[in-house]
Amino acid sequence: MERERRLRLLLHGDRCQGHNRCQVLLPELITLDEIGNAQLIDDGYVPSHLQAAARLAEANCPEYALQILEEQGD
Repeated sequence: MERERRLRLLLHGDRCQGHNRCQVLLPELITLDEIGNAQLIDDGYVPSHLQAAARLAEANCPEYALQILEEQGD
């Protein structure tokens, strides 16, 4: 039996330039700080119903500041 893969967002804050595409595409998991740069909400784990949106947000970041890590679930 194959284990379910969990997705976790990693945000490289030093790369973020505040284009905010990720926050527009994934407002459930990404917020903005006081100067408009992205910040993760909670621990960065992506619920299954938001996985497609998370992949879209990652693909739309021009600075590659948002990265998805795949982890083996239990």
